[in-house]
Amino acid sequence: MKDPQALKQEILRLAREYSREVHGSFRPAADPKRQPWLEGTTIPYAGRVFTEDEVEAAVCSALDFWLTLGTEGEAFQKELASFLGVRHSLLLNSGSSANLVAISALTSAKLPEARRLKPGDEVITVAAGFPTTVAPIVQVGAVPVFIDADPITGNARCDRLEAAYRAGKTKAVMMAHALGNPFDLAATLAFCRKYDLWLVEDNCDALGCTYSMPRHLAESLGFSENSPGLDEGPDRVIRWTGTWGDISTQSFYPPHHLTMGEGGALNIVRDQKLKVIAESFRDWGRDCWCPSGIDNTCNKRFGWQVGELPQGYDHKYTYSHLGFNLKPLDLQAAIGRVQLRRLPEFIEARKRNWETLRRGLAAHEDVFDFALPTHATGWDQEHGFSWDSSGCRTDCSWFGFKIAVKAGAPFSRTELAQELDRNRIGNRMLFGGNLLRQPAFVQLRQVNPEAMRVVGEMEGSDEIMVRTLFLGTYPGLTEQMLCREIKVITSFSSPQGVSSLSPVAR
Repeated sequence: MKDPQALKQEILRLAREYSREVHGSFRPAADPKRQPWLEGTTIPYAGRVFTEDEVEAAVCSALDFWLTLGTEGEAFQKELASFLGVRHSLLLNSGSSANLVAISALTSAKLPEARRLKPGDEVITVAAGFPTTVAPIVQVGAVPVFIDADPITGNARCDRLEAAYRAGKTKAVMMAHALGNPFDLAATLAFCRKYDLWLVEDNCDALGCTYSMPRHLAESLGFSENSPGLDEGPDRVIRWTGTWGDISTQSFYPPHHLTMGEGGALNIVRDQKLKVIAESFRDWGRDCWCPSGIDNTCNKRFGWQVGELPQGYDHKYTYSHLGFNLKPLDLQAAIGRVQLRRLPEFIEARKRNWETLRRGLAAHEDVFDFALPTHATGWDQEHGFSWDSSGCRTDCSWFGFKIAVKAGAPFSRTELAQELDRNRIGNRMLFGGNLLRQPAFVQLRQVNPEAMRVVGEMEGSDEIMVRTLFLGTYPGLTEQMLCREIKVITSFSSPQGVSSLSPVAR
């Protein structure tokens, strides 16, 4: 009989060899073993970036065949929480599921009555973005209250928060950091503290972004410490996005900052009670906190009496919430652990790629508006960003390179997108654009006008919908690929390129 461990090691060796032979084009762009990009082939806007290390981790977990969330998942949760500096991280099967659990947790009867999110209560959000930032609000019976977005940052116009507030009805704010650009956390936190509101950060596009503010301001908002590994000196507090609110969410879908294929996470920043509640919603709504395959962690499995159940009813089958089953596989967590170790280099690659595109397209500010980080007032090639007087700063781990075609340009956003497609350059809209114009939200408003509330005009969100797209910044983009993108856009933006458009297209 063959030694099982020796056999396992041989399988893992062959898996690594296979990956090196087959998956060379998926290695990080800076990896000298990366398979070169061939001129004329597709340049994706995003994609998975991995080596044989991730493949080995996946195969090793598959050979163990535990399948459901187990030791790899537990380790990943602790490692992600440690990286961010939050109290707990919970793994889920997607970022969208994380958003659903985050909002659902705020409905729990275990929370103080005054803060509990009930049917008809309101959650302030932003009109431009991804639909599953907003859908959970509707799905739990609450009312999304939409404010407009700034077309330059892509984020909510936080000066409209006050106008959106309704005493006795507003319970929370839930917004995304758009394309890896943090929204105005100082203004949002001040607003939430003023009215004792929950803040849920959709951090799915922003893992690795930081937000900093003067220490006196941070301390007035309840923050005195930096996130792990971050330091801007004694006069400032710097933290990762996803660590300022009460709850934050992550996505590990392939285009995101790290990937498990499918997968996501929910981060509990401070409150232990929220961890127990969120875990319950993730795990069928049950009360029991025993991991799968383990019984009686509380040492009183048959000693509880809750609800109208008989005394001693098995704690593994008591349910205080109407929950879900939203866990990923342990195999995914094994991949995620390797990816998490790559996160610092991935963050820096995204920053470099954004900077390369911005410098390469700087001569075209006559036809394009480019993104600015929140609190930035401008950018130039010599000095980089200039900043407003708030004292707050953002450092973006960009999810994408946002570019908007100016109203007076001789071509449209759609024509630019078509040109990029013709040249096999991946590009995307800023997700759903103005969500209020999406069929699902139009229908919802028609069926039940009270199901949502809109505050003010949505000019910025409409502008994003009509004029904006984004290119990739992910760590698999090589210098040659970025140069190709710059060359195509430069050629298209030139008078000769514009004149080549058909009269119908123009």
